[in-house]
Amino acid sequence: MTETSLKDQLQRDLHDAMRARDKVRSGTLRMTLTSVTTAEVAGDEARALPDAEVLKVIAKEAKKRRESATAYRDAGRDELAEIEEAELVILEGYLPAQLDDAELGAIVERAVASTGASGMADMGRVMQAAQAEVAGRADGGRVAALVRAVLAGR
Repeated sequence: MTETSLKDQLQRDLHDAMRARDKVRSGTLRMTLTSVTTAEVAGDEARALPDAEVLKVIAKEAKKRRESATAYRDAGRDELAEIEEAELVILEGYLPAQLDDAELGAIVERAVASTGASGMADMGRVMQAAQAEVAGRADGGRVAALVRAVLAGR
């Protein structure tokens, strides 16, 4: 039996959602697959994205939904925020479980130790090391804030 790629899974789930006439799910998956296809043809030549890069695209789409929902709530447009949040729930189903603060803190501490960072000037190196281990299990903003806090205390 061959292993199914994440993109294939998205396409199958889209077909299932269309058959079930689930407009929110099918619309969300359609937009996500469009973003994956756009990423595949970006650059010098078209290529199939590995699952790790498809996950990055899904994470980016989820971040857009999260930011849009917040903006709509701040503007008093709760009905639009609810749509964005419903789409976010669908996308989160494809993402790995998010790290809690303790796990993320441990990763950042290891990254600081492995890079020998001593201050804010080393933030880029620490972020690179931390993001490699986080691998989509935490929002980049959360990681950056924690790295800043740890480095500021040194």
